[in-house]
Amino acid sequence: MIEKDFAEEFGRDWIDAWNSHDLDRILSHYSEEFEMSSPKMIQIAGEPSGTLKGKDAVGKYWAKALDLIPDLRFELVTVLMGVDTIVLYYKGARGQLAAEVFHFAPDRKVSRAYAHYAV
Repeated sequence: MIEKDFAEEFGRDWIDAWNSHDLDRILSHYSEEFEMSSPKMIQIAGEPSGTLKGKDAVGKYWAKALDLIPDLRFELVTVLMGVDTIVLYYKGARGQLAAEVFHFAPDRKVSRAYAHYAV
């Protein structure tokens, strides 16, 4: 079960990590074999499924995204809790609203994540 304190701290630290543009700090939230799905992966990584598996593959995608958007900054709107999930609702690139669903492994590392963007 996710506790309120953990959810709030994860949300703050995840946003701060992205705003620092420190890829190692960003990746520290994830397990080695985690899976990430995002419609942006189709555009940026050229992955037709929109899903990448493994920290190395996702790290390469995020490095490219950080290079493409050097002024990237996220602003946390709110944190939502589930049983073993957290949803971060935030303003992303160019103020676009986004929500990410994070599934956690028992070690409190993200095992799967799904990004969603306002249309």
